[in-house]
Amino acid sequence: MTYQTLLLEIRDAIAFVTVNRPDKLNALNDQVMLELGKAAESIASEPEIRGAILTGAGPKSFVAGADIGDLARQGPFDGKARAQRGQRVLRRLETCGKPVIAAVNGFALGGGCELAMACHIRIASENAKFGQPEVKLGIAPGYGGTQRLPRLVGKGVALQLILTGEMIDAQEAYRIGLVNKVVPAADLLAESEKMMRGILAMGPLAVRLAMEAVDQGLEMTLDQGLLLEANHFGLLAATQDTKEGLTAFLEKRSAKFQGR
Repeated sequence: MTYQTLLLEIRDAIAFVTVNRPDKLNALNDQVMLELGKAAESIASEPEIRGAILTGAGPKSFVAGADIGDLARQGPFDGKARAQRGQRVLRRLETCGKPVIAAVNGFALGGGCELAMACHIRIASENAKFGQPEVKLGIAPGYGGTQRLPRLVGKGVALQLILTGEMIDAQEAYRIGLVNKVVPAADLLAESEKMMRGILAMGPLAVRLAMEAVDQGLEMTLDQGLLLEANHFGLLAATQDTKEGLTAFLEKRSAKFQGR
């Protein structure tokens, strides 16, 4: 597919996806969301893609938020429909079955913070900024911010960030658990790729089912989640990858996983 607002390059099984509207600080307009949905579907369905790294074009912004021009024109029914479209896109990315890392290179505000939270891991440059400032515009988060933020940082901290609209820096985001790692800006993509390459060296079936167990288990009771984990553990025991991984360990060599 040809993209107007995204750059997508596949290198050695990793899809590098860049939101490419630097003149607008990579704000999420309707076209960007449409193309992000198509990119998420490609990541999920194309076998040559085993993981993805998502970032923003330019040195200043990951994604600075939604396009205010679009929001200013919407009525209540339009607003609900837009929120649900955006939620579906981010949920598809989150449940694509392959690891996705957000390489946050600048402002990740509003919809940008929500996009980063839909990724499985967040690595931030030292100059990254995070926030859910929607209340300053008389609106509330609409792409999952009220749901994912408390799951990541806890209810109290999430409410503080959402209700005050305050912006925090990368170190504070790391302290509260919003990001996994903070690195120098010049090293951001290299560190993100290094982590992704490490994940891709693991058993792909194990990675996929582990992500699924965490995602689905968060909505279950502890006993239900433990049963899901046990079921996945049993499923993996029947795979060639598990046999290869255990044999390689005993033979003191690197495993050669085949994804089956």
